[in-house]
Amino acid sequence: MLGIDPGLTRCGVGVVDVAANRSATLVHVGVVRSDPGAAIEIRLATIAAGLRAVIDEHGPGVVAVERVFAQHNRQTVMGTAQASGIALLVAGERGLPAATHTPTEIKAAITGYGAADKRQVQAMVARILRLDELPKPADAADALALALCHAWRGGTPSAASGPLTPAQRAWADAERVGRR
Repeated sequence: MLGIDPGLTRCGVGVVDVAANRSATLVHVGVVRSDPGAAIEIRLATIAAGLRAVIDEHGPGVVAVERVFAQHNRQTVMGTAQASGIALLVAGERGLPAATHTPTEIKAAITGYGAADKRQVQAMVARILRLDELPKPADAADALALALCHAWRGGTPSAASGPLTPAQRAWADAERVGRR
């Protein structure tokens, strides 16, 4: 499971293995960086190359990307949206199923509280993955949280992940009702 926290300057990436019992193991965590002084097409190409390298090295079966949300700074949201598009494009190029989740969904899945702060998310990711220290930077921790969120919500691509838990089933049912 590859989680991607899109950003134009720092794009967080986190790969986890999640077992049928929902226990998780860290495979890779990092950040793909682009030079803020470079032309936009170079920055986006850098992000794409970094994401392709992570996929080639770790072979995830699915990609989860943080859904872009409205921000007051239009330039920031535009860069985030562009990086998100690149992440989804790279998943499509590699034939990987992809999904998006909002920051609130991710925080709720990881901490139980949709308005948790960055430090709370980092602490819970460290606890879930049994890490000795908090994953840093926050972009990388967010990518791990995203991968865990997607896996726990039934997003694993294989039947080996087992049936949905009652909580996952209730969440899926609520989402279906909300889409009607």
